[in-house]
Amino acid sequence: MKRFAGVAAVLACLTAATVPVRSQSDAGVCDRACLTGIVDSYLAALAAHDPMKAPIARTARFTENTNQLPLGEGLWLGASEPPTTFKIYVPDAVTRQVGFFGVMKEYDKPVLLALRLAIENGQITEAEHIVARSLMDAGLRNLVTPRPGLLADVPPDQRTPRDQMLKIANSYYDAILQSSGTVAAFADDCVRHENGLQTTSNRSGQDAPAGGGSTSASAMAKIGALGCGPALDTRALSYITGIDLRRVNIADEEKGLVFGLSMFRHRGDVRTIKILNVPGVDMMPMNFGPIDLQAAHVFKISGGRIHEIEAMGYTLPYMSSSGWEARQ
Repeated sequence: MKRFAGVAAVLACLTAATVPVRSQSDAGVCDRACLTGIVDSYLAALAAHDPMKAPIARTARFTENTNQLPLGEGLWLGASEPPTTFKIYVPDAVTRQVGFFGVMKEYDKPVLLALRLAIENGQITEAEHIVARSLMDAGLRNLVTPRPGLLADVPPDQRTPRDQMLKIANSYYDAILQSSGTVAAFADDCVRHENGLQTTSNRSGQDAPAGGGSTSASAMAKIGALGCGPALDTRALSYITGIDLRRVNIADEEKGLVFGLSMFRHRGDVRTIKILNVPGVDMMPMNFGPIDLQAAHVFKISGGRIHEIEAMGYTLPYMSSSGWEARQ
């Protein structure tokens, strides 16, 4: 897929006084409702192709799929409908950031957007898009509405302290690199979706993303029927050679959600994978070369365990930057 090329730019925008920010306290703290409201105003402005309709600071920085662009470029040009039924918010008043997953339309075709906004004094100072534009029909069927668990409040006695939530979410990436389902605290009912495709606990035979083409379809179907932890134990993701540029610092304790950004590295030198613990499957071919996947994840954590994973990503050249290394 082509990456956007862009240059830095600034945009004079409406101030917080002219664009009201909901639920902002007298002390200037933007709470959960305030952060969610700012996301909604940003998405409405996006669909209107007009950054001036959102409370964006004049020095705000904007990237899309790692490229720094002037506000008004990229998805701003073709957005034709804001997210309607598939919306997941992860507001974090501690870091004054908010993560968001949503399905919207660009030139009347569905795209999956992961959005990160940073807020200071009621204004957006950072806006980051990850946009997946090539969605499979099987994935779109799972992107109509979010799974109920992702939207439900966590009962107070099952909530996990914020710092621990971040550690649990970060351990997911370590579990992938170590091909060990015991490294992360997966619940028995954990289910992972990637660009809408159900890639664990899936007994329907739905295709899952893989690098091996049709030859590995049967193997991936068997592995995809396993839970989050057992699927990693098979070593099916051992072709991933690194997961870095991790930014796992946005959490909502009330919903038990963590929003994480990272870069999945695929060196491309792994041509076959030895598979463990899957009857009838010993090896699986890998047919792609060096690539990266800029990824966004939302993790549902309750009782100290990961129950839901909503993931999305966009392929990039090997050893790409995130566009934010100098800031975070």
